[in-house]
Amino acid sequence: MNPWLSLLQQHRIIAVIRADNVGTAREMALASAAGGIKLIEIAWNTDRAESLIPKLQQELPDCKIGTGTILDLDMAERAIDCGCSFLFTPHTNPELIAKGVENHIPVIAGALTPTEIVTAWQAGAAAVKVFPIKIAGGVDYLKCLQPVLRDIPLIPTGGITMQNADQYLAAGAIAVGISSHLFTEEVIANDDWTTITLRSQALIQKVQPFQNQ
Repeated sequence: MNPWLSLLQQHRIIAVIRADNVGTAREMALASAAGGIKLIEIAWNTDRAESLIPKLQQELPDCKIGTGTILDLDMAERAIDCGCSFLFTPHTNPELIAKGVENHIPVIAGALTPTEIVTAWQAGAAAVKVFPIKIAGGVDYLKCLQPVLRDIPLIPTGGITMQNADQYLAAGAIAVGISSHLFTEEVIANDDWTTITLRSQALIQKVQPFQNQ
């Protein structure tokens, strides 16, 4: 198994951070890392993401810091230049996937239907982000995909909660991306970073039976 898939199997959780203020985004990352989350995605449309990502790489050497919401080649090139460990896209674009392969950076392409998922995988995606999973039926949809697409590593996002993250892993996901249900508006508004750390710890404990399987 390649190193990226091994990391996903080891950790299982990706914290997805999007914020209008770079200071808030940094605190979100530090808090989730303090709770044990090792894979952190800073959305490219976060305030000053391009400078925040390398800073977090230095501050959190035990974590892998990547980015998401990569829409075109210019964004991909800038993200790679600033030191991202992985790239998530909301869609499937073979050129973006090829750019990642060329630079030895995992690109996790977004897809929803079986046709899109297979297209992304055959184009060289390191894994496929099934997005938005909630609108397609959530865990039940993943269970429908798994028997025929079991050889493709799937990362559902868009509807993952503290309560159902382990259900997606039990249904065959290699990892899950969680955002608004970890970083709720109320907690962010109150700068309550301790709660994010505690939630992250609880989430890691919840998925522990699936780690390194």
